[in-house]
Amino acid sequence: MKVQRSISILAIAVSLTTAAFAADREIKVEDRLDASADTLTDMMRASDRGIPHDLLTKAKCVVVIPGMKKAGFIFGAKYGSGFAVCRRAGGSGWTAPAAMRVEGGSVGFQIGASETDVVLLVMNDGGMKHLLSDKFTIGGEATAAAGPLGRDAAAQTDAMMRAEMLSYSRSRGLFAGVSLEGATLRPDADDNKALYHREITNRQILTGGAKLPAIAAKFEAALRHDSK
Repeated sequence: MKVQRSISILAIAVSLTTAAFAADREIKVEDRLDASADTLTDMMRASDRGIPHDLLTKAKCVVVIPGMKKAGFIFGAKYGSGFAVCRRAGGSGWTAPAAMRVEGGSVGFQIGASETDVVLLVMNDGGMKHLLSDKFTIGGEATAAAGPLGRDAAAQTDAMMRAEMLSYSRSRGLFAGVSLEGATLRPDADDNKALYHREITNRQILTGGAKLPAIAAKFEAALRHDSK
């Protein structure tokens, strides 16, 4: 009976997570880009609780996952879709956005569901190398640390700067925050095709091989403004 009950609970949890993921895929790419712009702007301007501006100016790349879903029912599951950009050669602005998907799970006793905005700052060449790969796992191939908050926090990040990425989250639901440990990031080929109307890899986009689509103007403006 216990085994049957456990299987039933697992089936319900998987069904709920699958349904939520399917609904997330229905969001249009332009709406996700606009949501990414709003997420970055809000998290950069959150007064003394925001992302330090000087860390963004030092970042090699930025990944924004707006409204990343996290559902928990006996086990936890994380997934979301967003975009990555990297600095162009010579530091002259940002590349066009490359679609990213984050997927992962965390075992634990937790019940509830929430949406969490996530921003990752890629701080060095090692982190950028992972971002250009087919996929990578945080805590596995890539190292990440919870980023410091506030205008003066960047001065206290000597130890954290050894991490390849700094992670930030803003929770709007039952969970206080989000841990990306064990989460896998990979290119989202479907969103890239919808955005560029052709097959194109994240490596091509993030190394400057794509022009900025018109529908990404708001996202690009948020990056440009908040990097000042």
